[in-house]
Amino acid sequence: MTSLPSFAAWTVCGIDELDQFSGSGVSHVLSIVDPNWPELSAFRAYGVHQRTILQFDDIIDPMVGKIMPAREHMAEILRFARDEAGAILVPERLLVHCHMGVSRSTAAMATLMARADSSLSEDEIFARLRSIRPQAWPNSVLIGFADELLGRGGRLTQALRRHYAFQKQHRPDMADWMVRLGRAREVEMAA
Repeated sequence: MTSLPSFAAWTVCGIDELDQFSGSGVSHVLSIVDPNWPELSAFRAYGVHQRTILQFDDIIDPMVGKIMPAREHMAEILRFARDEAGAILVPERLLVHCHMGVSRSTAAMATLMARADSSLSEDEIFARLRSIRPQAWPNSVLIGFADELLGRGGRLTQALRRHYAFQKQHRPDMADWMVRLGRAREVEMAA
């Protein structure tokens, strides 16, 4: 572990990409999967690592039979990667994944970057997130909870709007995909 966050070996991916990181020395894994998702066999090939599994759906509005991202989920993300005394660890090799590596995982990664380095501006967080995962489209509900729990005073949510605008301009396919997934409200958030 290092006390200075470099983010150089922090990664976001989808389930289909997990095998690519089995020999990379990942020390901490945050898995965000749908409820009742089966255990992922890819982690059998990983070395010793700390892994936390969260289960909720990637939605921004309540849906019958689905589990909404909740404040407690974000609190769990913020409890991730701590030592036995509760001190925040800054993993050298961190992997955060969800099903596609686009929404829940990128919201978690942005949160962990903000937690690791409180001096980073909100826009810098999203710029670094795009360098890690160019197709990042963080779940707005999770970012709203992160904004609150990190005491960012709405600045993280405002930067998310600018991030969505950037993605809408540079990756219109992502915006179209979000509309098809029923997340047009996030596309409309674009500044």
